[in-house]
Amino acid sequence: MSEKKMTSSRRHHLKSLILQIAQNWIEAEKKENVATKEAYMAEHCPAPDMSGDQAALMETCKKLQAVIDRIDEERYDIAAKVQKADKEIEDLNIKVVDLRGVKKPALKKVRMSADSMLQALLGSKHKVTMDLRSNLKQVKKEVKEEPTEAVGDWRKNIEDKADRKKMFESS
Repeated sequence: MSEKKMTSSRRHHLKSLILQIAQNWIEAEKKENVATKEAYMAEHCPAPDMSGDQAALMETCKKLQAVIDRIDEERYDIAAKVQKADKEIEDLNIKVVDLRGVKKPALKKVRMSADSMLQALLGSKHKVTMDLRSNLKQVKKEVKEEPTEAVGDWRKNIEDKADRKKMFESS
């Protein structure tokens, strides 16, 4: 069975179909969330009783305010716990990085002049320019001229070397 490559128009068509299906699912999920919220509110929060005189309404408002204060305190406590946990996580991440160590990149060989080395060591504010070669002595290479008679005596040199070789072999 040969595998055929999908054309770009077919791929874009399928992609748009998948996105439409996902959008329908998101809309359905939103409607479901609204319905569950209304059901929860109807079950746990009965409609307020507005009947009675002003004193009863004031009492109801005080009860509601007490409940709101308690919930705010709980929310604040939970937020403080979350902040503390986040801080601990951050500290632990820093410890993990410290224990793992920082990977140092491989060093490369760099050719630098003496001036640039001194500038790197002393910093950019110190301008140091030294010509190290100027302090070196100039040495002229002397060419040894061998006399022409010595060139013709090559047999004598070989005999001397042979004598030297025998001297080392005998000892």
